[in-house]
Amino acid sequence: MDRAQTDTRIRGLIEPFNKKGVAIDDTTTFAGDLEFDSLTVMDFVAAIEDEFDIIISMNQQAEIENYGQLVDAVCKLQGD
Repeated sequence: MDRAQTDTRIRGLIEPFNKKGVAIDDTTTFAGDLEFDSLTVMDFVAAIEDEFDIIISMNQQAEIENYGQLVDAVCKLQGD
């Protein structure tokens, strides 16, 4: 699966969590722009892990600050 396909699938997953309808691009931050709290982050990460059959470690999660970094991390974890 290429980055564009991964991006499309993650966009579908983020929609229910994007309560304010923020426009998502690679620079969109989870804490600042989307105002995700820790529980929302946990739920969103669980949805991604289930969708892609991957595990995103706590260390990896701590390094991911924006949407683009998330897409890149998921691609890397899938071996793309």
